[in-house]
Amino acid sequence: MRGLLIDTTKCIGCGACAAGCREQNGLPETDAPDLNDRQFTVVKKATVGGTEVNYRRLCMHCQEPACVSVCPVGALQKTATGAVTYEADKCLGCRYCMQACPHGIPRYEWSSLNPRVRKCNFCVTRLEQGKPNACAEACPTGATIAGERDDLLKDARARLAQNPTSYVQHIYGENEAGGASVMFLSAVPFESFGFPMNLPNDPLPILTFRVLSKIPAIVGAGSVTLSALWWLTKRKQAVAKAEQVEVQS
Repeated sequence: MRGLLIDTTKCIGCGACAAGCREQNGLPETDAPDLNDRQFTVVKKATVGGTEVNYRRLCMHCQEPACVSVCPVGALQKTATGAVTYEADKCLGCRYCMQACPHGIPRYEWSSLNPRVRKCNFCVTRLEQGKPNACAEACPTGATIAGERDDLLKDARARLAQNPTSYVQHIYGENEAGGASVMFLSAVPFESFGFPMNLPNDPLPILTFRVLSKIPAIVGAGSVTLSALWWLTKRKQAVAKAEQVEVQS
């Protein structure tokens, strides 16, 4: 399974990754400060201790995506390449995926008469052709590199071990919400980028299943209780009617 490793300590904020993404996906140029339906990745800045740090925002392509688990029509799928893909022809426009995403990534074409959900597709066609992601190919400093996820994890761990004072000792995306195909290294706390830090290590669909799996039992118990109440009500009505007939006679 493929992945991306983004080392924010190497990012110079040039925006070549975003330009490569635009060219690959036929997107227009935009000066929007965040993701939108025409911008699938963006380089942002965080000020930490008076120093500006560059970082990227894009779909994390979770290992077990919550967006896929909530889509009622299978418009979103996790592929063997590592990409979470989207088929507009299947989409109902329910936008459950937007609500389910723990990273707040998908965007909707609100201004379109035939709106779609829009996000990074991980350059899935390039991956299928054996090519790297366009953003990684465009990066001039190696801040974003593409490869097999397991190999990228080994690389990331080696960087942390070799330069312990240069990095926060954590690989963001390795385990969050079950892990992701996109992973980050940083010299500053990841919460400085607005990344959610309260995500469990368990995949979110598993947590959802744990809750939903209890519902049949709850519903069953509720049904028994309601059936019992219905029977008692009918029984009381029958007894009352019988007593009334008896009195009248």
